[in-house]
Amino acid sequence: MKTKGLLTCLIVVIALFMAGCQKSNVEPSVNQKIFAGLPSAVQQQLDLSVGNLNSYLDGKLQVVSINNLGKSLATKSAVSEQSSFIATGNILDPATVKIGEMQEIYSGEMLKSTQTAINDVISKEVKADDYSMEITWKYNNSTFKTKCYYRESGIVWDNIISGLIIVSKPQETSSSKTSDNSKSSYSKWYQEVWTANWLWGTKRGEMGYKITIYVTGTTVTSTDNSDWGYITLGNAQSESEVTVNSGTYGKIRYALGLCTPTGSVNFSYSTFTVSFSGLGSNIIANGTKSLYPN
Repeated sequence: MKTKGLLTCLIVVIALFMAGCQKSNVEPSVNQKIFAGLPSAVQQQLDLSVGNLNSYLDGKLQVVSINNLGKSLATKSAVSEQSSFIATGNILDPATVKIGEMQEIYSGEMLKSTQTAINDVISKEVKADDYSMEITWKYNNSTFKTKCYYRESGIVWDNIISGLIIVSKPQETSSSKTSDNSKSSYSKWYQEVWTANWLWGTKRGEMGYKITIYVTGTTVTSTDNSDWGYITLGNAQSESEVTVNSGTYGKIRYALGLCTPTGSVNFSYSTFTVSFSGLGSNIIANGTKSLYPN
């Protein structure tokens, strides 16, 4: 009986040892192999970006390989030549995504302004001690390359990674607050916010508006408005104004827009709208909002 018990224990020990060996010999994923040698922050950004591309573009755009070039001089022509590949659009809405050579997507003055915009980004954002790598992409059945600048803290610029954004549905929030002095007096507000995220998921920019009404009894005594817009490596514009200040309700109008640097957003006071020009990734929202007492 003792011999049988010892044999059982020995089998269990061997099984546990083999399981441990199998775990320690687990092969790294394909992405881990491709991104090996890069700073951890860059690896994480690339890994998350690839995951989002696979999820929302059905694997049509993939990273094939990376050639780490180390420290190198920021050559503008490497990313702004007419034959350089570029991407724009919101990957949550694949119909908006455009990928191709710059000269295929843009032409004439628009092509020149796009090249200038990218050159400006490289001049302002890429530092002398930054690094670069060459990324080989597969899109549908063809392959192409982009030059990506990065540092220890993360990616600085790449025509594909920095050109695409993630934009979900706007977030709506509201609240009301009773005055300390009178239960019949209170304020009530409503806001709507649009968020643009980097391809790896963290916030890149935001735009929104807020309307606040001040109420006594059942009457709006005054209305306030506010607006905002910003984006990292891009352009933003926001405007709002009160159109109905008091009475049975309050009302404002708003004009909001943001885009990546290959496009531009402009505000027209005559129509009180923000418009977009170019072919960069963008969010535009023009409209009105009314708010009524409880």
